[in-house]
Amino acid sequence: MKSYTMFALGLVLCLQVSSQKLYTYPIGVQTYTFRNHFPKGVEKTLDLIKELGFTEIESSGADGVTTADFKKLCDARNISIPSSGADYNELEKDPMAVVQRAKILGAKFVMCAWIPHKKSEFSLEDAKKAIAVFDAAGKILKENGLTLCYHDHGYEFHPFEDGTLLDYMIKNSNPEYLSFEMDVLWTIHGGGAYMPVKLLKKYPGRFKLMHVKDLRKGVTGDLSGGTPAENDVAVGMGQGNWKEIIKLAKKNGVVHCFIEDESNKEVENIPLSIAFLKKL
Repeated sequence: MKSYTMFALGLVLCLQVSSQKLYTYPIGVQTYTFRNHFPKGVEKTLDLIKELGFTEIESSGADGVTTADFKKLCDARNISIPSSGADYNELEKDPMAVVQRAKILGAKFVMCAWIPHKKSEFSLEDAKKAIAVFDAAGKILKENGLTLCYHDHGYEFHPFEDGTLLDYMIKNSNPEYLSFEMDVLWTIHGGGAYMPVKLLKKYPGRFKLMHVKDLRKGVTGDLSGGTPAENDVAVGMGQGNWKEIIKLAKKNGVVHCFIEDESNKEVENIPLSIAFLKKL
């Protein structure tokens, strides 16, 4: 009887562990997803974001309202803004303006999604300059309670030494001043379907944010940092190995995940993406 009881207890515990949800992040979205909606009405778009089930966003605000008013509109809908954005040139020339905007929004993270360069020809010199800009700005942001993250965009996967230029940037930037945001679609597009898992394993603690975004199956990427809108599909319908990606994200330091959909079917895709993540 005792052995049977122990067996039954073990079975119950196994079932409980297996039934635990893998995706436990708040449901967040990058507001670029709604770029075609905001011009038609900021409040209406925020209502849509709330109706879709999002409780946090990554955003720098919206045209037509002040940063402070945008924050109030989000607060009224119980939508938080843990991460905001910054232009590369702004980080280089006026990082305190970035700090001030992030503080108004209540953000703890600031992401930069593009490094100026000649199309498809991101170079070692581009990477070196970016490291200097990001480390300098990141120091100022850290002194003001913020964490700067660089969002990869696919063009950084040019081969270099025993890795890529993204490897060079991660290894040669100061981890005290620069963290990273993995955009899963662009990581696959530039580095291959295996690359998100490889990077999360290789650099634990360096990726603090993630764009949960999937690349259509059968698409072979390149180093352009661009792809047609129809190649952005609902999460789970593309090339991402999502169980492994989310498992490693949770284990290795990713704090916030934001769904991003750059297709022209965002309202159709988003519920599918949320449903998929909730089932993980």
